Amino acid sequence: MKTINDFNFSGKKALVRVDFNVPQNEQLEVTDNTRIVAAKPTIDKIINDGGSVVLLTHLGRPKGQAVDKFSLKHILAEVAKVLGREVKFCPVTIGDEAQKMASELQPGEILLLENLRFNVGEEKGDKEFAESIAKLGDVYVNDAFGTAHRAHACTSTIAEFFPETKFFGLLMEKELKAIDKVLNSGERPVTAILGGSKVSTKITIIENILPVVDNLIIGGGMAFTFIKAQGGHIGNSLVEEDKMDLATEILAKAKAQNVKIYLPVDVIAADNFSNDANIKEVKSDEIPEGWMGLDVGEKTRKINNDVIMNSKTILWNGPLGVFEMSKFAEGTKALGDSIDEATKLGAFSLVGGGDSVAFVKQFGYADKVSYVSTGGGAMLESLEGKELPGVAAINK
Repeated sequence: MKTINDFNFSGKKALVRVDFNVPQNEQLEVTDNTRIVAAKPTIDKIINDGGSVVLLTHLGRPKGQAVDKFSLKHILAEVAKVLGREVKFCPVTIGDEAQKMASELQPGEILLLENLRFNVGEEKGDKEFAESIAKLGDVYVNDAFGTAHRAHACTSTIAEFFPETKFFGLLMEKELKAIDKVLNSGERPVTAILGGSKVSTKITIIENILPVVDNLIIGGGMAFTFIKAQGGHIGNSLVEEDKMDLATEILAKAKAQNVKIYLPVDVIAADNFSNDANIKEVKSDEIPEGWMGLDVGEKTRKINNDVIMNSKTILWNGPLGVFEMSKFAEGTKALGDSIDEATKLGAFSLVGGGDSVAFVKQFGYADKVSYVSTGGGAMLESLEGKELPGVAAINK
């Protein structure tokens, strides 16, 4: 893996693709700077070597239009604050002004170019657009794991113009190593926890990880498709009727590969999809009509805990219940506690995927696991066994 640690940036201008697609409030102030903080070690290394940095990122989905609310000028102050350095801003991505500002950049200086997606060529992976950006620097660094699954101009095409001087940033290295640890080099037993609402969005992940895991805990709404496929009564719980045969196949494949699958044995059922609903704990395959399972029950939490405490490598993708409602967050919190405990005892734990990341941040588990992935879609595609365009471009 070619990383920036293999290169001295002294006197070099590095084009660094970062993922500063950060959430903002109505005043366009940054509300979560995690992604900016995550890129800091890479930028620091280049500057400390005596290089300069041209930052490339997108923000939102402006679809090739220069939309003010998606301008990077709104996040400039936060970027400078996190990096602890002055950051110059170029109001365009290509053209004379960008060329001039980049050429005048001195060692130790940082320039942030305007939103890449203000240009239609970015999302199209356009070669001309990539080449015009490539001319602004001597070295290309991809540190944007969150966009590595996109074949965009500044994620993959641009690497062609740097055959010898293209590298992974330190964040990309951490992300790829964390995924490799789960899929290839992790200490056994390996346990994967997959939650969320639909089996259909997790099929390829399940099929790809079955050969490398020892245990698979299935929770969230997707569990009910498996339970119903085995003849269980699930009341009004979420189900994908057209995926029941597939669920049966997955259970058979897991058995053939000696993977233990753990489905909820009991659930917190509600008579309404609401925090004000009446609730009761029932067996997961005996949910009364008119009721729906919205969280895992006590017995399931204990079983999950026993499995996790006996694991050395843990992958967590997706909540076990509707944690956005306090009445149905306890099962996922119990899971978080178990993973926290196992991690303290030396297990490696990786959390990824939008809802799980939102959960660990909201409930304070982010510092209690080994690694929280910054890329939702990119992590899922990696777990599906796909080579990401942004990774392939550096490895070529």
